[in-house]
Amino acid sequence: MQAIILAAGMGRRLGEYTKENTKCMVPVNGIRLIDRLLGQLSQLGLARVVIVVGYKGQELKDYIGHRYDDVLKIDYVDNPVYDKTNNIYSLSLAKEQLQEDDTLLIESDLIFADRLFRMVLDDKEPNVALVAKYESWMDGTMVRIDQDRNIVNFIPKKAFRYEDADQYYKTVNIYKFSREFSRDVYVPFLEAYCHALGNNEYYEQVLRVITLLDRSDLKALDIGQEKWYEIDDVQDLDIAETIFTSGEDLWRNYSRRYGGFWRFPQLLDFNYLVNPYFPSHRMLQELKASFDVLLTSYPSGMGVNSLLAGKYFGIRQQYVVPGNGAAELIKAVMEHQTGKVGVVYPTFEEYPNRKPDEVEIMVPQNADFSYSVDDVMDYFGAHPVRTLLIINPDNPSGNFIAVDKLKELAAWCRGRDMMLIVDESFVDFAEGYPMNTLLRNDILEANPNMMVMKSISKSYGVPGLRLGVLASANEELIRSVRRDVSIWNLNSFAEYYMQIFGKYTADYDVACRKFMEERRRFGQELRTVSFLRVIPSQANYFLCEVDKRISSSQLAIRLLRDANILVKDCAYKKAFEGKNYVRIAVRNRQENDRLVAALRALDTK
Repeated sequence: MQAIILAAGMGRRLGEYTKENTKCMVPVNGIRLIDRLLGQLSQLGLARVVIVVGYKGQELKDYIGHRYDDVLKIDYVDNPVYDKTNNIYSLSLAKEQLQEDDTLLIESDLIFADRLFRMVLDDKEPNVALVAKYESWMDGTMVRIDQDRNIVNFIPKKAFRYEDADQYYKTVNIYKFSREFSRDVYVPFLEAYCHALGNNEYYEQVLRVITLLDRSDLKALDIGQEKWYEIDDVQDLDIAETIFTSGEDLWRNYSRRYGGFWRFPQLLDFNYLVNPYFPSHRMLQELKASFDVLLTSYPSGMGVNSLLAGKYFGIRQQYVVPGNGAAELIKAVMEHQTGKVGVVYPTFEEYPNRKPDEVEIMVPQNADFSYSVDDVMDYFGAHPVRTLLIINPDNPSGNFIAVDKLKELAAWCRGRDMMLIVDESFVDFAEGYPMNTLLRNDILEANPNMMVMKSISKSYGVPGLRLGVLASANEELIRSVRRDVSIWNLNSFAEYYMQIFGKYTADYDVACRKFMEERRRFGQELRTVSFLRVIPSQANYFLCEVDKRISSSQLAIRLLRDANILVKDCAYKKAFEGKNYVRIAVRNRQENDRLVAALRALDTK
């Protein structure tokens, strides 16, 4: 068995990274692709490795030098016209070598798990293409396969149909060819194809022609959940560095992205917090039906969108500001506050981070981080502040304060000329829904010193729309915040979502009640994991104390490494110093059970 590596391309889309080097010289987490690849090949007992070089070929040869002489015999083939040809020509230059032995054919811009080579070598079929089920990040040649693993056909970019995407597999660009297949089938077709269509094509086009034969002898091997990535541009490089991070940086590399996890379809995200049961399928279908017109149309301005936001929550238009996510409104609100801000920690830190030098911190002195309105009034009665912040339910503790007690707190604050900010982004998850909200005209009007913030992302399950609202009967405050945000701060999709929401309120009620049932069940399942202490929660997450057998950071890393599951390690949040806590979102039953199974697997080790 030998390996042929195609490494002649220029890699223009990688910009500065390939200005002085070919693509396989690009480092991923400090290790160059070529070193990773040659290191993997050195474990296979190969007769030789043939590298087809072109752009910066001499630099690549010089870099490799004799460093692998004791484990690999490396030969080179030069493509002098790499800038005028494509990889079909590079492979044709190595056609003699290709016919001399069974071959692993590999493109040099790949990074993949070590196990892939062993998978393809252990497969009993002599001619195998590694493939992966199509995911949204994939580009290039796709294939269809039948139940016997035969590749039915190769699908080039121009023939790709999104409506058929669930039937597609992406070629991983790692192949195993027998000597006989190369000699009797592939090379003859390669020569004929180049003669007929020229050298500016892809070698997989030859395989496409071969699959049209009654018997092609080329089988597909699905790599399943094994990790791999093809690096064509700087974003590919960024994603690859996240996927292939190891050790303590693994969790941090995902967390510092602050979302965008649709780029990692195999990742199960128990970090970010959304309703798993809303929007309903019918609502999604209505949004999809209007996609084209919404994408190509300007949204309305603040006047219309504040009207829609008021209609959404049943409050007066002049009391509400819609935001491009609650984060936009939090920034505007906190910039208006003067004097100290009272905050109960641990909490959602977007608010206090806006005024880090003017925060008065209360930390509940119990292991559940629970507190009551009386606790809050006792503490901030002794430590006066200008503004008091309450997250209800709190994040990450899940601590919940009933609406009547919040009205008492608002009255207490009003008597002390204190502004009260209540963030109720998670309140629809609390028992007693829908009576827990402060977004009512009578409550707002009775408490003009109170602002109510609500992220629509969380309980309504639409974080991609970036929607939030701020409400207050203090109309001057509302006008001031409106002046601070852009007149077109919402996109057309968010506007349309608010417009149609009223038709789906019954679906939303069902989703919230279904969620509460699943939270109860999931909480019981989590309590069967011996190293977790699950804290009662009225939100869509559980704060869990991790016992001393494993730290919260170790737990987060092992779940991500072993099960591709992301949870929130609270060791980095204030008030958790030296304590082991994780926050676990509540998702749907199937996903929750997958997490419980991963936790139980760790429980047995």
